[in-house]
Amino acid sequence: MNEIVNVNEIPVAANLDATGLTCPLPLLKTKVELAKIRSGEILHVIATDPMASLDFRAFCLRTQHEMVHWFEADKRSEFYIRKA
Repeated sequence: MNEIVNVNEIPVAANLDATGLTCPLPLLKTKVELAKIRSGEILHVIATDPMASLDFRAFCLRTQHEMVHWFEADKRSEFYIRKA
């Protein structure tokens, strides 16, 4: 995931803006949004919680969802998660 990716080319099925929310709300809202999309589709999440990167990577490992891409910039993290 260290490669350069044009995020505009990632086919996103849904977006979730979790800015300003703290743990566990970004992850809880992500679970709700993932339930709304089909397997194989991608959810784009924006979060500002400083622990979001660790939380989302652990979540994907536990649930078999795929972290397609993620990055951090300007005190926010963005995640592209493919639903299992």
